[in-house]
Amino acid sequence: MSASFEDLIARVKQCDKKTIAVAAAADDAVLEAVAAAHAQGIADAILVGDEAKIRQIAAGLNIDLTGWRVIDEPDLVQASLKAVKLAHDGEADMYMKGLIDTKTFLKSILDKEVGLRTGKMLSHVAVFQVKGIEQLLFLTDVAFVTYPTLEDKVQLIENAVEVAHACGVACPKVAPLAAVEVVNPKMPCTVDADELRKMNADGRITGCVVDGPLSMDIAIDPEAAAHKGAQDRPAAGHADILLFPDIQAGNICYKTLVHTAQCENGCILVGTKAPAILTSRSDSFQTKVNSIALAAVVAEALKNQQ
Repeated sequence: MSASFEDLIARVKQCDKKTIAVAAAADDAVLEAVAAAHAQGIADAILVGDEAKIRQIAAGLNIDLTGWRVIDEPDLVQASLKAVKLAHDGEADMYMKGLIDTKTFLKSILDKEVGLRTGKMLSHVAVFQVKGIEQLLFLTDVAFVTYPTLEDKVQLIENAVEVAHACGVACPKVAPLAAVEVVNPKMPCTVDADELRKMNADGRITGCVVDGPLSMDIAIDPEAAAHKGAQDRPAAGHADILLFPDIQAGNICYKTLVHTAQCENGCILVGTKAPAILTSRSDSFQTKVNSIALAAVVAEALKNQQ
């Protein structure tokens, strides 16, 4: 079981080396991250974009591109389609956003000819290593699915469970979060949480234990769970997957952790044929490297399912 990003990187190195296809790779932050991933033995990269600019940026960063595959495509839309096709065709194991807007990147993923559709719902999973919490936390959805319905939440759980399994968590504990830990008909997210628990109990959601509704303190803090008399609940104090009621709650929690806690994180988009690395320019260098490592372990799990 991986309890840190160091463990994840060690897990990656036990697998066949993976390859990233980078769309619009003429971006200093992304080139630094993929170069670090290459140097650490996490993954190689195929760089798609304006080759002259890519090589100019790499030279300025003292990144030696000898032996790297660079595909010259100055047009951003075409660069995204050529890069995603590499993942679609199996030449790359994961797909990463470079200096391109998110809308264009997502359109390439959804392209009917060369994209990464699987019929599953696309969702975002953010993985956090937080000082003081012994397990990795898998947050969903903090960036992509805005106001999930009950059926959406089932698919969010299924996608996050696959990521947790890839990281070595055999039976993740899932906490559908709310402001309270009891069902209140006036709070729809608590009703959904209880229904998700029932669906898990009768085998409609598998590979995990779902325990909801739970408040955040009970989900991640064993002492808080004990103080509130909830220590015997299946996920109390040790939840692995935090399922947020909507993007507002998830995004606020994500940014609070990033800006106030001692933590590391990595993020990927899943429900796709190959994991997609959708980082922001404001994300740290380490977050980008962690995201590549996370995508690599998920890519390995997907390969083993075939």
